[in-house]
This record gives sequence, structure tokens and C-alpha cells, in this order.
Amino acid sequence: MIRTELHCHTVYCDGKNTPEEMVLAAIGKGFRRLGFSGHSETLFDLSYCMTAEKTAAYQKEVARLKKKYADRLAIFLGVEQDYYSAAPTEGYDYVIGSVHYIRFGETYYPVDEGGDNLRRAAAEHCGGDILAVFERYYETVADVFDKTGCDIIGHFDLPTKYFDTDPLIDLNAPRYIAAWQKAADRLLKTDAVFEMNSGAISRGKKKDPYPSEQILAYLARHGGQVLLSGDAHSTEGIGFAFDRMDALRRQYGLPLGTPRFLRRNGQTAL
Repeated sequence: MIRTELHCHTVYCDGKNTPEEMVLAAIGKGFRRLGFSGHSETLFDLSYCMTAEKTAAYQKEVARLKKKYADRLAIFLGVEQDYYSAAPTEGYDYVIGSVHYIRFGETYYPVDEGGDNLRRAAAEHCGGDILAVFERYYETVADVFDKTGCDIIGHFDLPTKYFDTDPLIDLNAPRYIAAWQKAADRLLKTDAVFEMNSGAISRGKKKDPYPSEQILAYLARHGGQVLLSGDAHSTEGIGFAFDRMDALRRQYGLPLGTPRFLRRNGQTAL
């Protein structure tokens, strides 16, 4: 049984529960490790992330909970560092590197808030070529390790979040495949692990986890490793669909990776 959850959000950013409520839920579900990963500050969009003031409070509260529950749960202070965030990452136990926006000029377009944003980016900057928008996204993802120094690569194919009801492109289009493969190839050369993320499933947006099975098969063929993640924005999301994702991981022969901050201490992600 996998009992490590490292992707959790709380009321300090866009989560529904307090850190302590998340801790108690994790203990109740039998978890051994829980990592908090509040969204880093993005000054051009403060609607979902931690401000500088909330970041300080978040860090203080997680430190308090580490001590209070030390005999029941290993708690880690992490951050989900957006590619376009300038917030410092020093002092965190680990970093999840994620791309939530694509940038054209001085305009940032969210990639996980519905297809209309991506259509607008295509219309305003790519002559209506929606595949060019996805190419820009994966060009950015390819650089996320170098930019953030992340331990974990967050939701690799995030723009597919709404594809169950609004498929913007053919996922078998040669240009799309070439774009994500190029990004994957670059990230596979790093020591970061890819997450298998069930967050969109728990929130009713997708039927399947990130990344797609096509991408999972590619990672397996090229030496990739994955970490299971609930991307929990509430207590219900902690460990969501881990059994299903673990079965999928095993189906493709993907090793369970251990982020380097755990490896340094001789621990595993189990």
C-alpha cells in the first residue's frame, strides 16, 4: 500500500481545508507521510495562490504541525512552484514544478480553466492554430526543471483537463505527440520524478489521471519514474484513486520513483 501523499493544498491557497484538517484526514486514512504543496505566489494572478503574507503563515503552521504530530505522521513543507512564479523556494523540503499558464508577450493564459482560454490564445497569437498553443505549453514544460529545480514534475499534460467534454485537439496528432515527447525527453534526463495525478478525477473534471496512458507508456519505455499524487484540494482528495493509479503504473511497468529529498534520508515513496 502506498502511504505517501505529497501534493496537497489548503485554505492558504485554493484548498478547502486547513492544514490540520488535512493532517487528521491523512492519519485517518493510514498515511505515513504527508507533504503540503501550497501554490507559489504569481503576482499577475493572485486568485488561487499564496500571497507573501499567506506564505509566511503557511510555513509557520506546517512547522507547528510537524512537531505536534511527529509521532503519528511525517509531515513535509513543500511548494508547488509555478514556472512563472518569482517566489523563493529556499527553506522548503521539496518543490513540485508546474506550468499553469502559457505566456504570449505580456499576457498569461491559464491552461487548466477551460478550453476558451486556449482558444483565445490561439486566436490572438497563433492565427487560430490551437496546436501551436499546445506546442508553446510543452516548450515551457520542458524547461520547468531548469527553472524551478523541482523534485517532482506536476501534472505533465495539464491542458487536457477538460478534454472529456471539450476535446480541443486530436491527441494522436503528430505535432501534439512530437511536442510532448520533446518535453518528456528533456525532463527524463533530470532526476525529477513525474507525478501520476488524480486531482482532476476527484474534482469531477476527468475520468483518467494525468498523464495520459500514451504518455505513461512512453515514460516506461524511456526509463521514467512516477509518484502517485492526489493533488488534494480537500480531505477527500488525499490518496484519491491511488489503488487504480498504482495498478495502471504496474500495467505499464513504470517504477515508483522516490523524490530526491526522501532519497537523501534513505526513504522510499511507499
